[in-house]
Amino acid sequence: MNKTARLILATVTISLLAIVTVYSQEDMTHVDNDVYQSPQRVPAVFNHEQHNEIAGIEECSECHHVYEEGKKLEDESSEDQRCSECHDFKASDNTPGLTKAYHSNCKGCHLQQKKGPIMCGECHVKG
Repeated sequence: MNKTARLILATVTISLLAIVTVYSQEDMTHVDNDVYQSPQRVPAVFNHEQHNEIAGIEECSECHHVYEEGKKLEDESSEDQRCSECHDFKASDNTPGLTKAYHSNCKGCHLQQKKGPIMCGECHVKG
């Protein structure tokens, strides 16, 4: 293998490792809000592993849902996707906009379970 091919292979490998690390939910401490050009609030604090441990969530599809024709597919999970891949900023058809999707998924569950933060400042913590 020549020097150029090794350099390209090394660059691709390092890039893939960086991408996997960035999207690793086990290391997640905040909800990713990079898709917002001018966020109105700081990212929501969210330690993925700690949350699931405390909430007793074992199935990824509890939060990472997949809908088809308006119905949730129980055995399907979207954990390998960003929420913004399915949710645009504005609602369309039966799909809520991105902000509403975040809030409905998180706050909706917290209200249903009668535990967990529901007020803006409880999740969007400055500093």
